[in-house]
Amino acid sequence: MEKDDLIKKAQAELKDAYDFDPRDPLFGLNRAEMSGPKMSRRATMRLLAAGGALGLSQVIPGLRPTAAMAAGHAGGELRCAWAGVAEITTLDPAQIAQVLQFQITSNVLSGLMHINNDLVAEGDLAEAWEVSEDGLVYTIKLREGVTFHNGDAFDAEDVLFTFNRSSDPEKSRHSRVIGNVASLEKLNDYEVKFTLKAPQASFLTKALERASGRAMTIVSRGALAEMGLAKYGLAPVGTGPFKITEHELGGRVVLEKNENYWDPERPALDRVIITPVDGTEPLAAAIEAGDIDYIGGNPVPAELVDRFKSNGDLAVDIKPGPGFQAIWMNPWREPMKVTDFDKPLDELKTESGFKVRLALAKALNRDLFIQQALFGNGVPAYGSINAAMGFYYDEALAETSEQAYDPEGAAQLLAEAGYPGGEGFPTLKLQTTPNTRRQGLVIANIYKQVLGITVQVDPKEFSVGIEEMQKMEFDLRLGGSGGDYDPDDGLVDWMQTASKFNGPTRNKEEMPFGYYSEAESDAAADLQSVTADPAARKALVQKANKITSDKVACGFLFHPVDILVHSTKVTVPPESRIPGLHDFDRVTLSS
Repeated sequence: MEKDDLIKKAQAELKDAYDFDPRDPLFGLNRAEMSGPKMSRRATMRLLAAGGALGLSQVIPGLRPTAAMAAGHAGGELRCAWAGVAEITTLDPAQIAQVLQFQITSNVLSGLMHINNDLVAEGDLAEAWEVSEDGLVYTIKLREGVTFHNGDAFDAEDVLFTFNRSSDPEKSRHSRVIGNVASLEKLNDYEVKFTLKAPQASFLTKALERASGRAMTIVSRGALAEMGLAKYGLAPVGTGPFKITEHELGGRVVLEKNENYWDPERPALDRVIITPVDGTEPLAAAIEAGDIDYIGGNPVPAELVDRFKSNGDLAVDIKPGPGFQAIWMNPWREPMKVTDFDKPLDELKTESGFKVRLALAKALNRDLFIQQALFGNGVPAYGSINAAMGFYYDEALAETSEQAYDPEGAAQLLAEAGYPGGEGFPTLKLQTTPNTRRQGLVIANIYKQVLGITVQVDPKEFSVGIEEMQKMEFDLRLGGSGGDYDPDDGLVDWMQTASKFNGPTRNKEEMPFGYYSEAESDAAADLQSVTADPAARKALVQKANKITSDKVACGFLFHPVDILVHSTKVTVPPESRIPGLHDFDRVTLSS
């Protein structure tokens, strides 16, 4: 089929997918269409549209990722570098805070659902499911005959145990993900029933998904009791395609094939070795020398992408990335101190601390940054909702946000705050990782040119830096999120007073909130999470996104692209090419 015909066909399919009654909380789908274990292409497209993540790249097969070469053979050992990190601190889903951790755990532990390369949830340990007409009750049939890596049988008790553990904020940092669940009942050994407080558009793709959601990533109650939290965090026992046979802090993680995995066709590999590699040149040297075959973890440093593209022994695959990166500003430190965001924007603009924050945001020449720091591999960001979320993404925010690039306005704000031309402005430290140090230098240069201020780049090993962020022990920090497939990921996880990343270990007496707290955006983010009408949900998502942008929750910088780099002897099939994840169960090696 010619490309023009393919696009016309896809546009017609898109139109049909979005043609549903928004008053229907199930988005125009009947119970049969919504239930599993498999949905028709039409139902899948409709559900994807209702979730707001449907675009041409999901509809046209030719725009999807393809394997780098013909399928390889089963068996063998895949050697991976996990970029930008010196150690893998935990693999316990209840404590995982970063994408680079759940990328590994997703290969070891299963969930009731797992996201596919269309960003739609498919059954994992859920063999089939039915949804009530009002969208409040999900009855799930569990797979039978599944065993954990330690030999324990999996059944409904493990689902209840995981739910109870994840519901406790003292035990899990992801308790809010399942906060809309009114009850979970065991119907029999292989059937459970979730009853929701309100219809939830993201329930399958967020609350029950094994990777990005993490709340219902099924843990082994027997292994936890036997091993204890610390040992389980290093080598969690699950039912996934691989089991962990080696892991020491600062050392490698070794995954070996689970011979008893429920799908006998997977995994194809015998072994996966994951080695933390911190620093740009060590990463490049390792893959160019053939010491590793595949790069996971933090994003591949942008300065290496063209270099890798020119290497005939390497495959480089670039897709839109689900996430955002930002400059986080500590509101408890001068000269950007703001102790109360719950004021009208015009009132906030009279305060010197907010003027400084807004000046730092307005001074960000995002287009220049993307060209100089990312070599063109990125999209300017003005909020936490990324383009991969499709329907919910607000393209107009680039023009309407208070953070829109305005060098003259930024300089004027800084002068009004008492620092004309940057005179008298203190030197601020910008925390980066070793891999993002170069990005930090570009930011520092932009601030020097636009505002006349000095920013000192302060690279720190990833786990050290994230710990300081959680304690609110930083001036500025370059960082953000990945694997964000639903608005809950961008808003509930990051932009609310109670967000799990919002300074959870800070001194709460000295700092009542972390990096941001605002009642109106909190309320909108809460409500969108349980709003089934996609048009109404979109309005709430964009409202919360606009407030957090205008009131400078952080200086939004860019949405990344997802860059996968591996040896040409590695074959990654299309169904395994999921932006933000690294699923190894279908990966093969050629001779």
